Amino acid sequence: MLRKLGLAVLYTAFALGANPGMAEVPAEIAPLLTGEMQKMVLLDAPKPLAAAELLTGDEAPASLDAYRGKWVLLNFWATWCAPCRTEMPSLDRLQAHMPDLAVVPVATGRNAPEAIARFYKEAGVVNLPVLRDPKAALSRSAGVLGLPVTLILNPEGEEVGRLIGGAEWDSPEALALLDALMPAD
Repeated sequence: MLRKLGLAVLYTAFALGANPGMAEVPAEIAPLLTGEMQKMVLLDAPKPLAAAELLTGDEAPASLDAYRGKWVLLNFWATWCAPCRTEMPSLDRLQAHMPDLAVVPVATGRNAPEAIARFYKEAGVVNLPVLRDPKAALSRSAGVLGLPVTLILNPEGEEVGRLIGGAEWDSPEALALLDALMPAD
């Protein structure tokens, strides 16, 4: 019990340390940080995300550069992560509901393509790409210490917000927050 408490304190300290430059929340956004969206941390200034080589489910090379010019909800997850498994169907529904937003799950660490395909089928995920970060290079460079973690990226590919832990991404709170964060064109 004491060991688990110590690990929780250590994880929290690392998570807070991974979020330097927390922004003062704009007055129009503050009322939207309710429910699970209270965990959203907005950054003072956009933070560049390091380039990393990813793989598709077919082992083809991939990159986040494919999403430049779009707002991105980048979700780090793994097939073995229980909160990730709970959250993934809501990410799929979010993508269907907000097609102008790129919802990009990246399976970090050891996640066999077959296991991801099986999980997508079991969970009914049909709207999301399969991307893998098998050496966890992207997640490490982004300061991801536990799963799930979701980053909000602006159209330039820079992090503007981060939510640590699972969330119901198609909830009214999440939809309202995402609508407010992404300016209409």
